[in-house]
Amino acid sequence: MFQSAELGHRLEKKAYEEQVPRLREALLEAQMELGDKAQFPVILVLAGVEGAGKGETLKILNEWMDPRFIASHALGPPSDEERERPPMWRYWRRLPPKGRIGIFLGSWYTQPILARTYERCGHAELDQAMDRILRFERMLADEGALILKVWLHLSQQAQRERFTELESKKATRWRVTPEDWRQHEHYDALRRAAEHALRQTSTADAPWLVVEGADPRYRHLAVGQALLAALQQRLAAAPPAHSRQPAPPALPAINGLTLVQSLDLSKQLAKKDYDQQLEKYQGRLNLLLRKRAFAKKSLILVFEGFDAAGKGGAIRRVTAALDARRYRILPIAAPSDEERAQPYLWRFWRHLPRHGRVAIFDRSWYGRVLVERVEGYCEVADWMRAYGEINDFEEQLVRNGAVVAKFFPVIDKDEQLIRFKAREQTGFKRFKITEEDWRNREKWDDYEQAVCDMVERTSSEIAPWTLIEANDKRFARVKVLKTLCTLLAGEL
Repeated sequence: MFQSAELGHRLEKKAYEEQVPRLREALLEAQMELGDKAQFPVILVLAGVEGAGKGETLKILNEWMDPRFIASHALGPPSDEERERPPMWRYWRRLPPKGRIGIFLGSWYTQPILARTYERCGHAELDQAMDRILRFERMLADEGALILKVWLHLSQQAQRERFTELESKKATRWRVTPEDWRQHEHYDALRRAAEHALRQTSTADAPWLVVEGADPRYRHLAVGQALLAALQQRLAAAPPAHSRQPAPPALPAINGLTLVQSLDLSKQLAKKDYDQQLEKYQGRLNLLLRKRAFAKKSLILVFEGFDAAGKGGAIRRVTAALDARRYRILPIAAPSDEERAQPYLWRFWRHLPRHGRVAIFDRSWYGRVLVERVEGYCEVADWMRAYGEINDFEEQLVRNGAVVAKFFPVIDKDEQLIRFKAREQTGFKRFKITEEDWRNREKWDDYEQAVCDMVERTSSEIAPWTLIEANDKRFARVKVLKTLCTLLAGEL
């Protein structure tokens, strides 16, 4: 795969100096148009062998374009904060918004390739890592990102000559480290791992471009021209047509019974029993979260539900058992302008808790397959692919030590009407009822179908949904606490 990048590509100084001014002008024009339209972000990955000029290429791109609208990321070993989140978290939070360019040195490919090079993982683990990267990049592309990946290559001999040259000069000696020479000693293994990774992950949405890095003039011009061509092609393309295709036909049960309709909403809990069980399970929850084992875990609670189903009351009973310094409630409303400029999962990625902490999402990433689906805020293809993206996201959370608990309190339409009217008549609850709540009642059946599809497609053995019979608030609150304690006890 790298043979064409070992041919000794070079560019004469005169030809380079003739082409660079035109290239710089065109890059700046394309960058300004990108910012003005703000229709998509650009993600440029600069990877490759050590000594091939990744850092120099990054610097030259910042010189040729306006650096105010470029975010450059050269990430070293993960920090303690980053180790307590999924490996992709450090990249998720640094994604460029629409209209901007983000350049990543090495990026999400570095650690898997090096792990295989030094035999810290096998072929299967490398394949699994590349599959996860493929799904991540596909999601970015589906969200509109322009992804360009460049592998800067050197032959083993060219790399040795490069290191020797740098070490021979006082001004550049510091640029060659023992780790660089260690990678040189494992060059063949690194090359095999990199070739395998690039073959697996070079797609139409996110292709790899292999560039020989020995000659800086050739390297800089090749990367600059590739970036310009990709930008111009995307900017010239017409925006994708948004045709409102009907949703694929649902396949209801023959007898019409759904998960929501199967719940026994008549379940109740007497006041005396409620007080006893509330104290019991709040105390148990507090003790579970104080266990030493929880210091290497995190807890993520997701609350969705019909309007007025009692999410807030259930959350308050949970937080009453928690150390106020160790939890955070995240009420999710309509996305801000900043959030709309990013993939829809971005505003949740950045709020993931550290180990030993609790994050409570009052509404969540499931808005894509609930309200956005029902209200037509996104295309059918977008919410259909979201099921798989959400499952991938939650799998990464669990793999990194998170306990994910998802609750959906269910009430019937009559009980909702009673609660709506009570809110209108109670001064300190009146803020909870809006015209949108009344309008949502008219789409009850659509929301019910969306809920059933959501549970069917995203309730997994690692992140299960718990449907809560919530016509009786006391019963619902205790069931949430009891379920949470059982889930945590099995993990700690």
